[in-house]
Amino acid sequence: MSEQSTPARTPLMRLLLVLLPLAAMLAAFVWIASLDPLRSFGSGAPPLEALTVERTILDETGITLTVRAGGSEPMSIAQVAVDDAYWAFTQDPPGPIARGTAVRIQIPYPWVLGEAHVVRFVTRTGITFDHLIEVAVPTPKAVAGQLRAQAVVGAIVGLLPVALGLMFYPAMRGFGQAGMNFVLALTVGMLVFLLLDTLFEALDLSAGAAAMFQGSSMVWLAALSSFLLLMAIGRWRGRPEGLALAFFIAFGIGLHNFGEGLAIGGAFASGLSGLGTFLVLGFALHNVTEGIGIAAPILRIRPPLWTFAALTLLAGGPAVLGMWVGSLAYAPQWSSLALAIGAGAILQVLVEIGGYMSRQNSDRQAALLSPPVLGGFLVGIAFMYITAAIIRV
Repeated sequence: MSEQSTPARTPLMRLLLVLLPLAAMLAAFVWIASLDPLRSFGSGAPPLEALTVERTILDETGITLTVRAGGSEPMSIAQVAVDDAYWAFTQDPPGPIARGTAVRIQIPYPWVLGEAHVVRFVTRTGITFDHLIEVAVPTPKAVAGQLRAQAVVGAIVGLLPVALGLMFYPAMRGFGQAGMNFVLALTVGMLVFLLLDTLFEALDLSAGAAAMFQGSSMVWLAALSSFLLLMAIGRWRGRPEGLALAFFIAFGIGLHNFGEGLAIGGAFASGLSGLGTFLVLGFALHNVTEGIGIAAPILRIRPPLWTFAALTLLAGGPAVLGMWVGSLAYAPQWSSLALAIGAGAILQVLVEIGGYMSRQNSDRQAALLSPPVLGGFLVGIAFMYITAAIIRV
């Protein structure tokens, strides 16, 4: 029995077959919105309201807050109190705040350096929202001196440790197969820790974002999308090995360091950073193994010297950019999104390094359970955990 062949369709016919259901769907949604079928169930209660503070700026003019509205209908801010005293304020742009819209609230309040302040918003329906400024410090500005100082700190916690780690490359070239397995397993252990640390930090930051961003869902979806996209790019011309794999590792670590820079910059801007010399050294020590991990796939080749500079910039440079962005334009949803993308990149690197390690050993099962591999994996995790304990404040 022969199968019936599908009649050929012209491009215009295919376009119409797509546009007709889209038009019907749009018409149905417009009809539902105009009908408002839940109107008869209204009880007269005020609409649900939500307000999220995304950024706080303290300067000589007072306190400026970027707030984003949630809820089912536009909301209006009627009064603003600071430390239980009501103050005049200006809103830009003025008027009711639509759902998902952000506005700037400027309060000419004489804040006190080093003290805590509580800002309370009162809406026209009488609902209140509190925001705590834990430590009042001037918000960094985009001036040359401030940017230079942040760049120095970013270079110390990002560029310098990666460069120091890469300096172990000549010594590691003399390793045999067991030594190679140890270094690759060390890289895997380090990246496993970074993956978990990045995901947990992204989820923690997303909790402070407006509900409309669906914090935890956004983090998981962004991480998955980043992982799949980078896997597709990495496998476009076969499995990455050697220098290509080293660049993928540097890229994944760079995204992590960008998120780390965002966190440090945001802490500077909010006055919560306790970064002293000891903690800066802790950050640098924590990141030294990143350079060792980047060097692992290129131990059997002799890349030109410029590649080491490029790998250092790719892995460590984003820490500087992250510090600038975090201190000057911090918002919890964008910071958590950047960290989630970094987590997906780290997972892609983990998959590629695992495959690379398996291909380097003829007896894969015995190699993966060998003392060098298990020892390197545990040492990588332990080193990252211990140095991370130093920088947690």
